[in-house]
Amino acid sequence: MTPLGAFRGNPRNDLGYLNSAGRPDPEAIFHRANLPRVGLDDVAALASGVMTSVPIYLEDGDTVTSLTFISGATAAGTPTNYWFALYSGAGALLKQSADQTTAAWAADTAKTLALTAPVSVTKSGLYYAAVMVTATTPPTLVGTVGAKPVLTGEGNLAQSSGSTLTTTAPATIASPAFKRQTPLVLAT
Repeated sequence: MTPLGAFRGNPRNDLGYLNSAGRPDPEAIFHRANLPRVGLDDVAALASGVMTSVPIYLEDGDTVTSLTFISGATAAGTPTNYWFALYSGAGALLKQSADQTTAAWAADTAKTLALTAPVSVTKSGLYYAAVMVTATTPPTLVGTVGAKPVLTGEGNLAQSSGSTLTTTAPATIASPAFKRQTPLVLAT
């Protein structure tokens, strides 16, 4: 067994395609993402009034001030409420953005919302970034399709929770249900 387990190749060569993803240098521009920027598509990740959350790895010392989700080919149709939120790995609300009420969210548009206060990460690990839209037609999001956890200890790549949500993020992620559609999120 090698330090790389059963992998016998050069990790730099194997992961070289990620360099084409166009991400900025994290030393110059702080950001974290839950997915690479390749292989993404338009996914119907939202249901009106239901929160969708995805795990995102954050490092000790990170300070998260905003979250970005990107709409796909479908714009938000007649939104009444929408917000983004950051949760701890245990599912406790850390901060959310202001409710955007009826503000438009056009198709193919990156929407960056500032959290009500910066979140200083004191422990590296998985956190959850969440999006909720109450609208006649929620926007589709840029993302991918993930498989349901199979092995013990695997977590959901995306999950839904809550219903009839409006202005405020729930205090906890309660009774999360597996969701196949996994949106891309950037934490900055």
